[in-house]
Amino acid sequence: MQADEKHPQPPIPSVWTRPRRGKREQPALSREQIVSVALELLDTEGIDALSMRKLGTRLNAGATSLYTYVANKDELIELVVDEVYGEIEIPDPAAGIPWRAAAADCAHSFRAVILNHPWTASVLGELGVTQLGPNVMRLSESMLALFESAGLPAGEADFAVSAVGSYVIGTAVTEAAWLTTLARLGRSEEEWLASLLPTAEEAARDHPQLREQYASLRDKNPRETREEKFDYGLQRVLDGLETRLGQQP
Repeated sequence: MQADEKHPQPPIPSVWTRPRRGKREQPALSREQIVSVALELLDTEGIDALSMRKLGTRLNAGATSLYTYVANKDELIELVVDEVYGEIEIPDPAAGIPWRAAAADCAHSFRAVILNHPWTASVLGELGVTQLGPNVMRLSESMLALFESAGLPAGEADFAVSAVGSYVIGTAVTEAAWLTTLARLGRSEEEWLASLLPTAEEAARDHPQLREQYASLRDKNPRETREEKFDYGLQRVLDGLETRLGQQP
């Protein structure tokens, strides 16, 4: 049912879809300060530790005073996520880097940012209108321009950005969740792998290909293995886009 004048639809709940509240003449806080401290709290204690009360304590302010700047916790997380997106290195068109190398560099930077802020694994894809954040829009605009300059039509450039972004988020979020689990257990990847491999190899005794794969992991650095797997998948995504570019008139 469509909204009418008597029954208008409620606004989309997002920090980006409502007017920013006016500033006090001499504000004790700022939105930027709140976001900075919230990011620090999330990085050190994780998403479950974030509350307006705890954030207010860190800022030496009452939780109610924070609502002058953000309406609720969801809005705060939207702001912090956009702040994180601002750390992604975006290719400079003036640098003349080939489209494929520029896209790969941006994708690797995106992955690194997610792994540097592993709490994002629990919120990316679940938030409101995150695509309206200024840093996300700057990233999207740059990647659209990159794929259009490579030769894709505007509509396909949007699909290409989504394909690369979905691959990065899907892979990096899984990695971040895994690393968070290891940190909670107080174990390194090397320790976990050393304790698991004997059991895995025994379980795979009737599966020669799996057994060979597990055996090959014994002398590998698990972090390097994750990076190799990420780059392999990324290059195959870019292969597909390169093939599509070759089909353009």
